[in-house]
Amino acid sequence: MTKAELVEDVARAAELTKKDAERLVEIVFESIIDTLNQGEKIELRGFGSFRVRERGARRGRNPKTGDPVDIPAKRVPYFKPGKELKELINEDENGAGSSDGGEGLTPPAPEGGAEPAAVESSASEGGEAGGEQTPPLM
Repeated sequence: MTKAELVEDVARAAELTKKDAERLVEIVFESIIDTLNQGEKIELRGFGSFRVRERGARRGRNPKTGDPVDIPAKRVPYFKPGKELKELINEDENGAGSSDGGEGLTPPAPEGGAEPAAVESSASEGGEAGGEQTPPLM
């Protein structure tokens, strides 16, 4: 979603003009930036928190030449999602994918269709030590 799309959504949901919605979005962003610049954190319950981390000075390398480069210390903003936001995002994934118990299996399935089948067959055969030997005996 772009900033323009966010403005459109806010205008539609709050029944505002696009100009008013754009100003509202700008005010929220400015407030977040100003608060972080003052070294404070922003906590939005049910959504997450914005904070600033101090990154120390370090020595890096120029990837093109390989020469050492001094990288100065800096402050870096970061967002930490809240518990409710994580649950809502995972709820949508599980609803579209598999059952609630399949949280750990849902992400690998789209990456490689053959891998889950291979894992299932090896799990059913490999799960029992005699599983591989049983078919020849039958």
